[in-house]
Amino acid sequence: MITIFEKIQELEEVPSYSKHEQFVQGIINAIDERIISKGEALPSINVLIKELGFARETVMKGYRELISRGIVESKNRLGYFVANDDTEQTLKVALLMYLIDSFQEQFYRNFRNELGPNVHIDVFFHHGNITMFETMLDMIKGKYGVYVISPIPHPKTKHLLDMLPSNKVIMFDRYEPLKGEFNHITQEFEQSTYRVLAELAETIKKFDEMIFFHVPGSLDPVEIIKSFKKFTKDFSVNTRILNEYEPGSVEKGKVYFTLNNSEIWKILKDCEAKQLQPGKDIGILSHNDEVVKEIIGGGITTYSADFSLMGIKVAQAVLKKEKVQETIPTVLIRRKSL
Repeated sequence: MITIFEKIQELEEVPSYSKHEQFVQGIINAIDERIISKGEALPSINVLIKELGFARETVMKGYRELISRGIVESKNRLGYFVANDDTEQTLKVALLMYLIDSFQEQFYRNFRNELGPNVHIDVFFHHGNITMFETMLDMIKGKYGVYVISPIPHPKTKHLLDMLPSNKVIMFDRYEPLKGEFNHITQEFEQSTYRVLAELAETIKKFDEMIFFHVPGSLDPVEIIKSFKKFTKDFSVNTRILNEYEPGSVEKGKVYFTLNNSEIWKILKDCEAKQLQPGKDIGILSHNDEVVKEIIGGGITTYSADFSLMGIKVAQAVLKKEKVQETIPTVLIRRKSL
């Protein structure tokens, strides 16, 4: 039978954990896995020192943190006891996101609502900056019951995430491969982009040229660029890739494909000024759907994962503590712009 001591000792395999972090997370893991339950006595400080070889101050500091989080209680002259084994009521979740834009807000709103009021969430934004990402992970490791993370495509990401206990991590949005099995609810870019472009090929080829806006080195998924290039070759579509849309440059007979919302608004503004009709004189294709795209310009054709559904599913994975490996489907939503 697995003991509390073993749950603490197994975290020695996480090299970034201090002894304090091993102790706190090991006790939490033991409670989560029902090794010990509410009302049961925890090992005394002296026993823990003997079994683990930890310093007295490390054990005392660990118990103090668990008490402050409402997980453990100290009874005078009797020792330490599990105060609450319903971790949903005391669960602290660290949510690491790129930033808050309209579709990430959809994710957060549904994630927050699905978790309910008794789960504490701290939100952090890394903005796709690997230095910020590393600093945040170092700051939060060992302090949360679950880490919900949108990873950065970067050579250091795997190493940084491998420092967290894999059973406490849920990856969302973008997928980055990690060591062994890990939980993820993500979207897929390469195959879905090619499939969508192929489905739209007949309409796209009615126009003279397709222009894709992409800044090299940006946060745009590289899989989308790869699929776009393959599509243009396979379907013999006349294309250009430009860094950005220049205001006033909209031309009749072009299809504009952008991942940047501000470029859509600029294109639509220029269409109005030049009396060009989206869907007839020009085409527009956008990635990531949102409510405003249903309305503006008569409706913008998009392809997107459902971020509301992603938020709900990630929250359910947090609450159920079950293994989950799922890709949210990407759906083409055809409107008047293409």
